[in-house]
Amino acid sequence: MIAVPKLIFMRLFSVHLLLLCLMVAPRLGAVYAPIPELEQGRALTVYLATGAYYDTNIFGGSTQEISSYVYEFNPSVVFNASVDAKTFVSASYRLSLDYVPDRPGKKALDSHEFTARVAHTFTPLMELDLSDTYQIAKNPESLLPGLATVVNTDQSYRRNQFDGRYAAGLTKRTGLTFKARITRYDYENAGLGDSLNHDEYLAGLSLSHAVLPELQTVLEYRHLIINYDANGDRKDKRSDFLLIGADRAMNARLALTSRLGFEHRSRTGGDTATLPYAELGLKYDYHQGSYVSAGYGYSVEETSNIDLYSDMSVNRFFVNLQQVVLPRIVATGSLTWEPSELHGRPGIRKNVNETNTQLGFALIYRPGKVWSVSATFDHDRINSGDPSRQLKRDRTGLNVKYVF
Repeated sequence: MIAVPKLIFMRLFSVHLLLLCLMVAPRLGAVYAPIPELEQGRALTVYLATGAYYDTNIFGGSTQEISSYVYEFNPSVVFNASVDAKTFVSASYRLSLDYVPDRPGKKALDSHEFTARVAHTFTPLMELDLSDTYQIAKNPESLLPGLATVVNTDQSYRRNQFDGRYAAGLTKRTGLTFKARITRYDYENAGLGDSLNHDEYLAGLSLSHAVLPELQTVLEYRHLIINYDANGDRKDKRSDFLLIGADRAMNARLALTSRLGFEHRSRTGGDTATLPYAELGLKYDYHQGSYVSAGYGYSVEETSNIDLYSDMSVNRFFVNLQQVVLPRIVATGSLTWEPSELHGRPGIRKNVNETNTQLGFALIYRPGKVWSVSATFDHDRINSGDPSRQLKRDRTGLNVKYVF
């Protein structure tokens, strides 16, 4: 998967997630999210993965880049079970062991990820879905632009994210959905922690109506609270979103989604602004196992240089492609282009333009049902008016996965 070389405090419902939602029918009664084919019919699935990649910029530095091979071992275990006809539970644990021989300081890094989920259908028109993810990231895939210096190379963090979703069908064609997310970010480096540790609370209420079996309209309200541990009087935010949109299945292969509206943002110690908000996307399955998805989004997000910039406006264009080359070989590609503007703090820093480009390719060979071999390449580049945020990073790797 392509790495994203910046601090991304993403909104709950990104265009990418909306496209995934288009793959299932927009109605209740399907509380059990699809699980991978290899996990179906079994309670416990174990994955073993190992490989290596070459990273040209392991700390995401704008200058004096440090490169190194990274040798990794990634075992994981997944549990899925139906408690009864109405209740589904799942849990997983993933360990990432990385050895970085040319890394200054500690060379062996261990990361962990725990997830748990419970979904319950009360009636065919009423369902509840709760999940939680806890991460300990010692070798983050997402790096912090502008903060990778000689004295500050530790970007390790702990992150907990709780999601809740309650959906009720008011009628056979009209539904009401409540969604909530609570996210906690903790950086292990004391300097990063003082600057970036914070909590996010996001809640949303949406009313949907199926105008036609293949067309659903949506009216949605969201409220976002961002509270920083330190200097909240300068960094905290409150946002209210009002959106309208539609999800349309044009045919069995083509689906469209849209959310348009505005965000009213209040910045503690800063200005208040009303800003546009957009999520647009499409997904086209042009052949069995092959598809292309594309979209655009506009939103305001947090930055890694929070003491210099209050936040940033991001235009996000993306294209994802999966192509079956041969029955056992699949190629994937991803391109994201993000022209953005960093909002400088009054009297401290002027607004700065920045463009973030992320490009990724993978070639996956599956010699058998339980084996896969992947060759990957990721290219990340940030061109910024702030020289400290400049970044160029390439990663080329090969890994093997076994499932049993």
